[in-house]
Amino acid sequence: MEAERLIAAGRSALAGSRGVPAVMAEAWQAQALARAVGGQLARSGPAELRTEARGLSETCALGSAVLDHPLVPAGSVRASQLTEVDHVPRALAALALLLGEAGIALVGVACGTEEEGLYWQCIEAIDAVDEAVDRVQGMLRRLAEQEHEQEAARERDGPFGVIHGPAGFVAGQQ
Repeated sequence: MEAERLIAAGRSALAGSRGVPAVMAEAWQAQALARAVGGQLARSGPAELRTEARGLSETCALGSAVLDHPLVPAGSVRASQLTEVDHVPRALAALALLLGEAGIALVGVACGTEEEGLYWQCIEAIDAVDEAVDRVQGMLRRLAEQEHEQEAARERDGPFGVIHGPAGFVAGQQ
């Protein structure tokens, strides 16, 4: 399944989650999806993003290890359905939204619990989510910078691109 569809499904599931176990499971699902997207981009994404994508995948592997996921039965990890990332900037922007929403949900759980272990588990997961969001935003900035550089090069080359060949021939001189 395409990344944007999985991310939309994750956002919907997170928004509909009720109770601490469900929120924790969806936050874990978001981390797992970010890990999968990072891995996909590290393997076959734009070359300029591969290092940062690998870092995203590693960060999310640590973050998802922090969370317990009692409501995620074996085989129903949403991220396992990822097959492609069609439009990298849109997918990364959607992923940043999902991770941000997961972080906010974790803050809610941390603030509402009296159990110290759960509180610290949430704090560690929030830190991992924040780091993942930073990495995603870094990749988005890199893509925007690359687009800006390409646009500047097109403007420099003129409306018809760089003209190759003898200039005299183009100007009508022989």
